Amino acid sequence: MRTLRKAGQWVVGTDIQPSPFTDMVGSIADREHVRQCMVGVDAVLHTATLHKPHVATHSRQDFVDTNITGTLNLLEEATLAGVNAFIFTSTTSTFGDALTPAAGEPAAWITEEVAPVPKNIYGVTKVAAETLCELFHRNQGLPCLILRTARFFPEPDDSKATRDTYSDANIKANEYLYRRVDIADVVSAHLCALERAAAIGFGRYVISATTPFMQADLANLHRDARSVVQRLLPDFAAIYAQQGWQMFPQIDRVYVNAKARTELGWQPRYDFATVLATVATGQTDLRSPLAQAVGIKGYHGTAFADGIYPVQEAARGR
Repeated sequence: MRTLRKAGQWVVGTDIQPSPFTDMVGSIADREHVRQCMVGVDAVLHTATLHKPHVATHSRQDFVDTNITGTLNLLEEATLAGVNAFIFTSTTSTFGDALTPAAGEPAAWITEEVAPVPKNIYGVTKVAAETLCELFHRNQGLPCLILRTARFFPEPDDSKATRDTYSDANIKANEYLYRRVDIADVVSAHLCALERAAAIGFGRYVISATTPFMQADLANLHRDARSVVQRLLPDFAAIYAQQGWQMFPQIDRVYVNAKARTELGWQPRYDFATVLATVATGQTDLRSPLAQAVGIKGYHGTAFADGIYPVQEAARGR
């Protein structure tokens, strides 16, 4: 919304909460609301979702209502409105258990060819929504591109053990090697997808920072990640030592963005080399200016005993 408005584009923003970037307040699970939002629209950027942190606070039906029914409503109304591009923001969480190799196995090389193995209702409903997009392309001719985005949230890590072991900036710096992407690069990927949707028709794309790793590194990454990073980026150790940071002992997966760069013409700007260059100047805010402007939104309207994340066990049986 910020980027499109700044570029002078006419755009309609909808959300369940009012904000300076929300033109119409309502839920995508409400088809009449979706119909009203679609008036005059020629492209849809569908980012609305219940997310992983909501698994503990929302029922499985809530996930179905927003992530599946909401997507269906958008697809139906987009088709009726004759839009020429439908961009669905999905997630690398769809890969689920495919992201975690067994002990002694190499790290996972995650491309669009990896079959999803969802491990919670979030992953299941995002995969289902992707399949709906594919169905509408095949049967209604709607140009649909799916962007499976890596982590771009600025909130603290959702693992308490990780938060207790590493500083927040250290965690995010490490993740740029294999599973993080800056908001500015996510936005540019969506804009590229808008431009290419009609020509491509349908496609799925991993949207993550460009990794320095190759497939030959996977076995060593899962055993001793630091040694691999040191070999590829010799300046890393001194820059990290200056901050008192540590590399993760193991890296279990590597997201590969080659298809998005090739087919969408996407040129991500932020990666681990950018991180090192930033930190070498004494800065530890690794975010792009856009990411800084967006800031932290959170996932819930309340705090929990463990900070911003609820305990997931509370959702069992819901």
